[in-house]
Amino acid sequence: MSKQIVSPPNMAPTSGYSYAVKKTGTPLFISGQVALDASGKIVGEGDAAAQTEQVFQNLRSVVVAAGGSMDDIVKINVYVTDAKYRPAIAAARERFFKPGSWPASTYVVVSGLAVPQLLVEVEAVAMID
Repeated sequence: MSKQIVSPPNMAPTSGYSYAVKKTGTPLFISGQVALDASGKIVGEGDAAAQTEQVFQNLRSVVVAAGGSMDDIVKINVYVTDAKYRPAIAAARERFFKPGSWPASTYVVVSGLAVPQLLVEVEAVAMID
């Protein structure tokens, strides 16, 4: 089944996320991904844009390994250590997700992540056919 984006007519238009997404399939719950490369080293220390790029690459790797694609991701939760990273995250999201088929999204500013050098963490839910 294709993904159905839910956009209530009485709500403000969104950019970069959907109010809700409906899709059947098998749920895949993806743990929070951070800016670690394949060797476990932090990518882009001090650089939110570089870290976000690595985070979304890691998300893609996980969903592809499970037999899906980025289009199967229906929900993301973004955790950042500073609200000013929002433009960098939005730019990366536009590269990794199809415009008009955005996942539902929550953006949370936290005081810190598991490792102090990490600036961004993203967890996701995918529905894989």
